[in-house]
Amino acid sequence: MNENPVRAKSQPQRVVDGVSERIRHGALKPGDRVPPEPSLMREFGVSRTVVREAMSRLQASGLVETRQGIGTFVLAPPAGGSLLSVSAHDVQDRQKLAMLELRISLESEAASLAAMRRSDEHLQAMRTALDTFDAQRRAGSSTIEADYQFHAQIAAATGNEYFEEVLRNLGNATIARREGAEDPSSTARFGEAQPALESGKAITQREHEAIYDAIRRSDPAAARAAMFMHLSNSRERLRASAETRA
Repeated sequence: MNENPVRAKSQPQRVVDGVSERIRHGALKPGDRVPPEPSLMREFGVSRTVVREAMSRLQASGLVETRQGIGTFVLAPPAGGSLLSVSAHDVQDRQKLAMLELRISLESEAASLAAMRRSDEHLQAMRTALDTFDAQRRAGSSTIEADYQFHAQIAAATGNEYFEEVLRNLGNATIARREGAEDPSSTARFGEAQPALESGKAITQREHEAIYDAIRRSDPAAARAAMFMHLSNSRERLRASAETRA
């Protein structure tokens, strides 16, 4: 039995995630009005206080603004945008290397926490992502989404919503997750700098399996070390790829 149950995502965060996803996917565009409080209360089954807390969080993140007596509206991205708000095609190799450096620290700790807090459901979701990655790798199909999902499930297993949020933003900035082709010059998966190379995908699969095995065994030190090695190797693969293209 899991002695460290993971806290459910907070009610305000559920609303934040729901609205921010619509903004990211274009269902809500700059200038659009966010659905009014009663609509959000019905949709998410929450109180007015919860909705207002969610709107405060969205305002703090710069996604929306509330106009007194009128409503809440989606803001346009700032000129130039922050590093984590740009698309994968706009991130240069130097920035990707810097992000990987950040992820080495962040996700190594996330893997350690996941080993201590994961539930059987988290393990099953990780296993599904790994099996999907392997099947798509063998079929010569895109592995981008399965790769992302494996890392996302580890973040979810920490029980800390901020790990998930930071990982999601890093993913938006570094991975062309909805592109059909895996072109090494235009996209980089979470764990592999040259996604078109079958040998690189096989290496990624082995590294992912080592991380999963440590989390399954509830071994935080081994999980941290396996993630550290995986992302350090990813950084070196990206650096080598960048030098080849230079």
